[in-house]
Amino acid sequence: MTTYFTYPPPELQKELADIANAVAAPGKGILAADESTSTVGKRLSGVGVENTEENRRDYRELLFTAPDDINKYISGVLLFHETVYQKASNGTPMMDLLKKKKLIPGIKVDKGVVPLMGSEGECTTQGLDDMSQRCAQYKKDGCQFAKWRCVLKIGRNTPSYHAMIENANVLARYASICQMNGLVPIVEPEVLPDGDHDLDRAQKVTETVLAFVYKALNDHHVYLEGTLLKPNMVTAGQSCSKKYKASEQAAATVTCLMRTVPPAVPGVTFLSGGMTEEDASIMLSEVNKAPGKKPWALTFSFGRALQASVLKAWSGKKENVEAAQTELMNRAKANSEAALGKYEPGSCKGAAAQADQFVKNHAY
Repeated sequence: MTTYFTYPPPELQKELADIANAVAAPGKGILAADESTSTVGKRLSGVGVENTEENRRDYRELLFTAPDDINKYISGVLLFHETVYQKASNGTPMMDLLKKKKLIPGIKVDKGVVPLMGSEGECTTQGLDDMSQRCAQYKKDGCQFAKWRCVLKIGRNTPSYHAMIENANVLARYASICQMNGLVPIVEPEVLPDGDHDLDRAQKVTETVLAFVYKALNDHHVYLEGTLLKPNMVTAGQSCSKKYKASEQAAATVTCLMRTVPPAVPGVTFLSGGMTEEDASIMLSEVNKAPGKKPWALTFSFGRALQASVLKAWSGKKENVEAAQTELMNRAKANSEAALGKYEPGSCKGAAAQADQFVKNHAY
């Protein structure tokens, strides 16, 4: 087995590292607005809005025309393919709206989860076949980072070795293709919160999954300084009978990361995993306050936990746009504070701050 290989050329290394560090800048995080057409439709239907191209445009235009100082709290925005090439109601390209706000555009490049044959209901993620060409085009059109989500499930016999090694390898292949094309890969191995497992089980599974992922990234010669990680926070199962304090779950999360994530990685941009807006902010703040060696930025890449109150306040009505944008600014500021370990629980009163965001077996 040869150990000779090359990392990207120095100029590409610098470009990737600069983007990754800008996305994970202190006190800033990602607005995940990359829901697929069907998933955003579920969000819209929840507030009585029909899933049409115009309504999707209007909603995302609302997000991207928030006050300019949103860039104090948000560094980048994850987009779905449709949005990259969409224009606002006045004809301005959506990408130009983000550029004006000095927000870094990112793109969801996976094509969704599919069943993994021979497993107990496990899955893998598809979309590698034409990904290099798509990444090259997205880079040309202004995107600077990308996201690929894999899903693992905790059960009596899961996640299996089969599922962990398959998902780790597909994430590594995705990451290497992104870097070839100048995009920073956000590596997202999500361990779902479904189940009645306790905190100890959740921590051990997440540690094992991340160990598989970083072994695969090493095998594929991925340049870690030009990557970001988007994991779940370590929490007990949704139906676990024992309830843990946020500080206990935060300590488990930090321990898990210290054992598995190399210091070369610039940032960890947590997903919210179905937590309420308020719980996600509290957990992120507790993670940043938890003791331990934390060489990476610990911040957020939230979708539901940044948008629940926004959607409720908007409800598809033009006269509610300003109120909805106020909700976005308030929760973005709360999560910015949380990324610095300074969020005061209850200080952000959102229209849906306590609304349950859990979706069973979430696979979008």
